[in-house]
Amino acid sequence: MKEIQDIVRAYGVACQQNKRTALATVVQVEGSAYRRPGARMLVTEDGELTGAISGGCLEGDALRKARLVMAQQKAMLVTYDTTDDDDSKLGVGLGCNGVIQILIEPIVAENPANPIALLSAVLSQRQQAVVVTLFSLQNRKGVQPGTCLLLPEKAEAQGNVQPAALQELLAQEAVQVLKNQKSVIRNYQLEDKVISAFVEYLHPPVSVVVLGAGNDIQPLVQMASILGWLVTVIDGRTNYAVKSRFPLANQVILAKPPQVLDLISVDGQTVFLLMTHNYNYDIAMLRQLIPLAVPYVGVLGPKKKLNQMLSELQEEGLAFTPDQMQKVYGPLGLDIGAETPEEIALSVISEIKAVLTNKPGTSLRHKPEAIHDRTTIDTPVRVTTPQPVSDAVA
Repeated sequence: MKEIQDIVRAYGVACQQNKRTALATVVQVEGSAYRRPGARMLVTEDGELTGAISGGCLEGDALRKARLVMAQQKAMLVTYDTTDDDDSKLGVGLGCNGVIQILIEPIVAENPANPIALLSAVLSQRQQAVVVTLFSLQNRKGVQPGTCLLLPEKAEAQGNVQPAALQELLAQEAVQVLKNQKSVIRNYQLEDKVISAFVEYLHPPVSVVVLGAGNDIQPLVQMASILGWLVTVIDGRTNYAVKSRFPLANQVILAKPPQVLDLISVDGQTVFLLMTHNYNYDIAMLRQLIPLAVPYVGVLGPKKKLNQMLSELQEEGLAFTPDQMQKVYGPLGLDIGAETPEEIALSVISEIKAVLTNKPGTSLRHKPEAIHDRTTIDTPVRVTTPQPVSDAVA
């Protein structure tokens, strides 16, 4: 989501400067590649790049093709085959061993459903959404529909796909993508041609609520901001909860525990960190947070502290289910030998990321399978359109 935020911001600047732009999107990968489907890069006519579609290997060639797309105002599907031992044609030995399909689309500002407009709508609505990008591997030199449909979880669809029967099938697919929270690539048979659809799952950025505004929080706020996470810092001390101390935080709030939940929004992408170094403040917040449907509540300090707080809450008559306790992490963070505030921030951020993606947080060298899930190409789904009713009278 950080990449989309940067692209939308850069597009706004380009529009102010009357620059033409194009959007490059990785829509399909077979085998290994540095970036996966959904990676994007905005290109301006004078060569400014925002985002990335590779580790830097493909950007130069993509820039040249993007300028052609801007000049012709026609989307282009580009294939980079890095399985070839001799990939000198790209100017560098990639060594990725994959086939990468990249769609490059001109951005027409006058079109209210252009790709950037759809991505902007995703950012404006803090909810899950599906973005559909259509492309044709069968007819590369033909029309490439591109990013054309946004299906938010709790709002009306934006964009238009023809025929209507295809849009209906895509809407049905979007329901499953939202349920599984996983992007898919589907093929559809439209009469004599096959169209591919990258049905992309997008979730709101992570919202990190940090309870505590000590100096040791500052590196954590900086790292979370780099990731594009929304950061709220809350403390009950007037000389600590000051915006100037946390310039990268989205919000800095002065509040006592009973006020906190009334002052913030909480959803499935919200995580909480209890880092106040104040036992009474932490236990007061823990009492409120455990029942919430959030994926992560981290508690700074030794295991003994957390156990003591839980014992006190149980003595009050509070009973917590195993599922509720599963989301409580204390001591918080991954075991990387962290000592300094910066190292602790890295440990905590890494654990949150692992929890949200349901990963173990172990070294990739011990992973027997590929780092990323491999794309599977399914049998095309036939799209049937209503036949026109004849006006003839028998």
